[in-house]
Amino acid sequence: MQTRSSWSAVAVGMLGVLLATMAFAPRVLPAQPSLVVLVRHGEKATEGGSDPSLSEPGKARAQALADAMAMSTPTAIIVSSLKRTGETAAVVSAKTGVVPTVIAIGGATHIADVAAAVRKATGVVLVVGHSNTVPAIVTALGGPKLPDICDASYATMFVLTPGADGKAAQVVLAQFGLADGPLPASCAGMVAK
Repeated sequence: MQTRSSWSAVAVGMLGVLLATMAFAPRVLPAQPSLVVLVRHGEKATEGGSDPSLSEPGKARAQALADAMAMSTPTAIIVSSLKRTGETAAVVSAKTGVVPTVIAIGGATHIADVAAAVRKATGVVLVVGHSNTVPAIVTALGGPKLPDICDASYATMFVLTPGADGKAAQVVLAQFGLADGPLPASCAGMVAK
């Protein structure tokens, strides 16, 4: 018959084995996307007030976005509540069947809300935002602090790999579609070469 102290020794021994096993077991990381592609909406029409649709060049830019993402199907698409972001994502959405998540713009929490939606997703996430929100979203996802995208620039694409274990995200600055026309000198820091 085992005594109480021998049961305690067995329990302590089993706990030791369990802790040792856990130390060598792979850690389960919280779900997060493997890749985040962030772009500004395509060129907007000159008419339409504060919420214009895409112009013809903007529609071509939306097609170029779909072409750029042809080998990487997003599991989530996030857009703002303004028409031009949804229209920019529409070709990718139609080709993949992924319905965009719309996050209202204009509130103080827009950037944080988009970043939270991205973090909840897995796989490849496409974010279509605005010249003043895309760089802030990159920063909110662990990337560097960036200036706003120049108003005349629509070809900028950020490809972000989220950091793990507290490390910074890795960000690649690229272009898609037709190159932007001549930009003011003040835009030099934000142009992909």
